[in-house]
Amino acid sequence: MPIDKSRITKEMLAKAAKCETAEELIALAKAGGYELTKEEAESYMEELSDFELDGTALNNIAGGKCYMYTHLDDIM
Repeated sequence: MPIDKSRITKEMLAKAAKCETAEELIALAKAGGYELTKEEAESYMEELSDFELDGTALNNIAGGKCYMYTHLDDIM
């Protein structure tokens, strides 16, 4: 079943970003009712590896907040 990208939530993306292998991503997708081929999972893993967020930024994004660096970040 092709994945309808409009149904992917921020929480799903946060969980997917924590997967370290294509097999973990396949298992996560299957638990959510989606089927991924190994090739699709590897492709998604490649996309996810193109960027990395620190824990705070990831939590803010997953929680629906926006992250913008300001000079106040240096003192907080």
